[in-house]
Amino acid sequence: MITDETRERVAGWFAGRLPAEWQAAPAHVVTDREEITVRLSLPDVELGEDATDATREEARAGRAKAFREETRDKRIEIAREAEHRYKAKVSWGVSIGEGDDSYAELWTHVAAPVMTRLRQPQRLVLDTLVDAGVARSRADALAWCVRLVGQHEDEWLGELREAMQSVADVRSKGPAA
Repeated sequence: MITDETRERVAGWFAGRLPAEWQAAPAHVVTDREEITVRLSLPDVELGEDATDATREEARAGRAKAFREETRDKRIEIAREAEHRYKAKVSWGVSIGEGDDSYAELWTHVAAPVMTRLRQPQRLVLDTLVDAGVARSRADALAWCVRLVGQHEDEWLGELREAMQSVADVRSKGPAA
């Protein structure tokens, strides 16, 4: 289990290691067993008031592409250091703008395989999603379901993570095994 302390240490390391000019706000760092995802906030594009949403989205996509290309070598250097230090792959992304119309991109992120055993009723749910064209495969359908649960149960999942951290804290204070 990844503890809050581990997450804080990783986020702190990146806060100290990332060039200040890369960020309009502190980097958003998410850590799990396989991957560290670093999402940088870039300054928004400067467009006139009459710019359409499509123009703004394309300008942000262009800014993200330019940033990705211009910072590639430095990001690779930082990622290698972090991968050596924390034994997890590093993925990068950017966010540009704020609110509902913000633009986000994630690069080189890990798609980790997850083994699961499902009974027929659960397999039928996945097959229905595939047959309806919502997903291309059972694996895509399962990923879709996980994303949907994550979107709708964010508060509950947060409470569950806090409870797990409390258990980890109590265990750490107990006798050594």
